[in-house]
Formats: sequence, structure tokens, C-alpha cells
Amino acid sequence: MPLDLPVPFDESFDALYGLQIVELGEERAIARVPVSNAIKQPLGLVHGGVFCAMAESLASHATAAVEFPRGNSVRGLSNQTSFIRPITEGTVHATALRRHRGRTTWIWDVEITDDRERLCAVSRMTIAVRPAPGPSRDSRS
Repeated sequence: MPLDLPVPFDESFDALYGLQIVELGEERAIARVPVSNAIKQPLGLVHGGVFCAMAESLASHATAAVEFPRGNSVRGLSNQTSFIRPITEGTVHATALRRHRGRTTWIWDVEITDDRERLCAVSRMTIAVRPAPGPSRDSRS
């Protein structure tokens, strides 16, 4: 479901590191990033920040798909990522499972795997849900 975003996806940070959203649902979301030198740290491993960014973006996009039509805004509130094994080639895969849907926060668990389906990182994402700014809230007279 396309979202009306202030920055077009193809001009965003997600596009910069190559995020491809495969599935976006209320309970589960899936994405991938092809490995290239541009997302590796100098020792040849996919940079840990890519894992963190994938988790935050995937959880945020999935939450936004539900909350934007309801007139709400979403943003990452907490990102706790633990690294288990490196990825050096192929594709980075992320699967987010929603664990909590509250009025003001959603919580997602995200697993990052390699092409052999080995667990490489886990993230716990908390997404804040707030009323979207409107003309009456934004105007500064």
C-alpha cells in the first residue's frame, strides 16, 4: 500500500542503502537488501548500521501502513539490536513480527538472516504513534 510521504521512497535513506520491501502487513513485514561494497564496513562485513536501519524502517513502514490512514504519525522510539554473525555477500533478509499494538506504541521483533537462513541479528523495535501534525497544530502566527 503506497504511503503519502514527505520524501519519495526513491530519494530516501532507505533507497540509499538498497532497502526492498517484499511484504508489508499489520502483523508481519519482510524486506531485503542486496549486499554491495557500499553497505560494508572496511573489513568487508555488512555494517551493523544496515541491520539497525532495516529493522527500524521495516517496523516503521508496517506501522505507518495502518496508522497513517487513521490520521497518525509514526517514528522509531527504541531500536535495540544484537549482532550474532556477519554477512559478507548475497542478500540481507529481515522479517518483522508485531508483538504489541497499542494506542501510542507498537512493538516489533525483527530477525535478520543471510541467504542460508542463518540468524545474523535480532532487533526489538518500539514505534511511537502520535497524532499527525495538522494545520492547527503546525501554524505559528
